[in-house]
Amino acid sequence: MFLVRSVSRTPVLRAPRRWAHSFPQLNSVTEHDLDYFRKILPPSAIITTLPPNPSPESELEPFNNDWMNKYHGKSTTVLKPRTTKEVSDIVKWCNDRHIGIVPQGGNTGLVGGSVPVKDELIISLANMSKVRSFDDVSGILVADAGCILQSLSDYLAPHNYVFPLDLGAKGSCQIGGNVSTNAGGLRLLRYGSLHGTVLGLEVVLPDGTVLDQLTSLRKDNTGYDLKQLFIGSEGTLGIVTGVSILTAPAPQATNNVMLALPKFENVLPLFKEVKRQLSEILSAFEFIDRRVYDLAIKHGQGRALDAEETEGAECFVLVETSGGNREHDEQKLNSLLESLMEADEPLINTGVLATSPAQFASLWAIREGLTEAVSKEGKPYKYDISVPLQKFQEVVDITREHLRSEGLMREGAVRHVVGYGHVGDGNLHLNVVADAYTPEVEAALEPFVYELVAKYNGSISAEHGIGVMKTHALHYSKNAVSIDWMKKIKQLFDPNGIINPGKVLP
Repeated sequence: MFLVRSVSRTPVLRAPRRWAHSFPQLNSVTEHDLDYFRKILPPSAIITTLPPNPSPESELEPFNNDWMNKYHGKSTTVLKPRTTKEVSDIVKWCNDRHIGIVPQGGNTGLVGGSVPVKDELIISLANMSKVRSFDDVSGILVADAGCILQSLSDYLAPHNYVFPLDLGAKGSCQIGGNVSTNAGGLRLLRYGSLHGTVLGLEVVLPDGTVLDQLTSLRKDNTGYDLKQLFIGSEGTLGIVTGVSILTAPAPQATNNVMLALPKFENVLPLFKEVKRQLSEILSAFEFIDRRVYDLAIKHGQGRALDAEETEGAECFVLVETSGGNREHDEQKLNSLLESLMEADEPLINTGVLATSPAQFASLWAIREGLTEAVSKEGKPYKYDISVPLQKFQEVVDITREHLRSEGLMREGAVRHVVGYGHVGDGNLHLNVVADAYTPEVEAALEPFVYELVAKYNGSISAEHGIGVMKTHALHYSKNAVSIDWMKKIKQLFDPNGIINPGKVLP
């Protein structure tokens, strides 16, 4: 017996926070620059507060502010080119004039990587939203960087293919931004990272040169694989304008199950058993601790199990399968559940198996709604980290006890410390929910969290990137030699420092 609810969700804004960083000497956009931009772009592709025909500042707010209302820029001008040639012309002009540029996709990031630090020119890729080609034999898709992830998924569906990336922000994030941040998401366990699925890129370099490596070849072993430099570089080395990517045949059968576990120590043995029995049809294995699961219920994200069924559960796991034969897949899944429930020392207390597409979507809605539930509860400090799987709960507990020892686990300070994430790729989302963003709480968390991650030889950013938020903490995951070579690469590509200044590098 189970109850699965569908819910509606709306974005929640949060109080502003600012970070200061070193910044190159760059020039602001002037009326003279606008005169040039008007020669290559139509009036509808230029939004500016500068004379002679200024737009209201409110029109620039969605570009100057991130969706969490945490990071704020002061750009006076947004350009929305339609072609790679237009992007190239704009960038060449800005490089000659030493004008800073922020490339912007859907502006759905969590670390301030897509909003200006000061008044840099914003180049929005939103108007570059065409699918250039698709081969329904090889599954290779070539698309403009401004294509929305959900739109690409919808395009592929009639061809019986799926995009190898799935994110909670799929309705607004763009593929160019996904590539530039090396977005991970919910399908990484099944399809791997973008470093493997992206076959080629078209990139406008900081001097305006177009680097055309938009190959659709599966194998090309000729020289350096330059595209890898731009995957995850967060737009600091160039602006991605086109992407060639290998998509996957659509599974003919999908299912999911939410499992309640009596203790965290059972998660890893369960993961091993699930991998052993489900093998090739396993597509997701998501960890949810008890506190954040309760927050999801409290804030209307749905309920997988009745209250009495979750009594004694310390955490939950969402397992998804996808394969080519429904009967075969259901048999493997049912066999797994029977063996788990009938074991002499069961790893799980109980579980709920989706029996319809609506229930399948509702179970996923709980997992995808955790971010919103946390935001509704308070002001979250979010840490997207990679640590050894066996340390997930330990990191959450140690962080909570640290805040308690600092006298901050109390009303008016910190309400909750919760964790959830992708067990399949070692990615923990550590969330500290406070009543307000305060210097006191931030000082208690940083550098404590980063030092804790470094202790486990982990990463301070598993999939959200560095942006402007974590530049000061990069050394916790990268040594001095690595950072020095990153700076050399940046200097080689962008000697004037115009592309996404103030991001990634300290």
